[in-house]
Amino acid sequence: MKKKRFLLSTVLMLVLSLVLAACGANNDEGNGAEDSGDSGAEKPKFISIVTGGTGGTYYPLGGSFASIISDATGIETNAETSGASAENMTTLKAGDAEIAFSQTDIASYAKDGKLMFEGNAVDNVQAIGTLYPETIQIVTTAKSGITSVEDLKGKKVSVGAPGSGTAANAEQILEVHGLSFDDIEKQDLSFDESTAGIQDGTIDAAFVTAGTPTGAVEALSATEEIVIVPIAAEKIAELLEAYPYYVEDEVPAGTYGLTDKVATVAVQAMLVVKSDLSEEVVYDVTKAIFENLDKVTHAKGKLISAENAVNGVGIDIHPGAQKYYDEKGIKAE
Repeated sequence: MKKKRFLLSTVLMLVLSLVLAACGANNDEGNGAEDSGDSGAEKPKFISIVTGGTGGTYYPLGGSFASIISDATGIETNAETSGASAENMTTLKAGDAEIAFSQTDIASYAKDGKLMFEGNAVDNVQAIGTLYPETIQIVTTAKSGITSVEDLKGKKVSVGAPGSGTAANAEQILEVHGLSFDDIEKQDLSFDESTAGIQDGTIDAAFVTAGTPTGAVEALSATEEIVIVPIAAEKIAELLEAYPYYVEDEVPAGTYGLTDKVATVAVQAMLVVKSDLSEEVVYDVTKAIFENLDKVTHAKGKLISAENAVNGVGIDIHPGAQKYYDEKGIKAE
């Protein structure tokens, strides 16, 4: 009898040991998932993309990207209007959005704490990638009589919304022509406000840094004979020497009803992201955008590609975006 009880106790202890071992194994597996880097990171329910004004290129593109990200990742994504590049970098620093459009020059200023970011560097932002050239367009009308940058002296000129990157471009272009903001009646207006001001005669010209064709300028061309003020070749060379992030560009003939192409310069539009977003999420976002470009309805969608996204970035690329480029064998030229 005692022998039977001993055998029963032994069997029960063996079974209990097996159960505890199994539970321990399950707990180890669970802990491994939680600690396995980004695979255990919490996926955000919502992502906000800050863009620019409704009359520019950032806002409609941002709307397309938001739809693509929502559909491909299941993360609800929304595009919001803003004062564009400089304001967007500050917004990401404050944690009030996750992704932003920016000019490459402005993102570089922000990371380095230069110009408008002096004493207020943005250290929590990395790149997803560059998108397309941001053409600097000096917009006026035939009736203004303005045909050169020098003609802007003494005129009422919009240099872009407060917090935008357009003002820096305007200041640098005026600089190489021997002018400054003191030589113009500076106005700080959004693209829509600028073109409305040109139309009603309250301003004479406006700097617009955006992909062409730009919606606000297209709308103006429906009622006015548009002039895009050219930048002379020697001044372009001088600008590129002083500020290497510029590239030569042109506004093609036919744009806004122009008879001939117009020589100018450009920076690049880029997407930046908060660096604390997980590698997994940024990888998914990057893949979603570059593998669904056929769903982008704006004309600039044709200029965007993953192959060009790593060129001219100017700041560090987020590891999640880099993982996507590495998988595709994409390297900077």
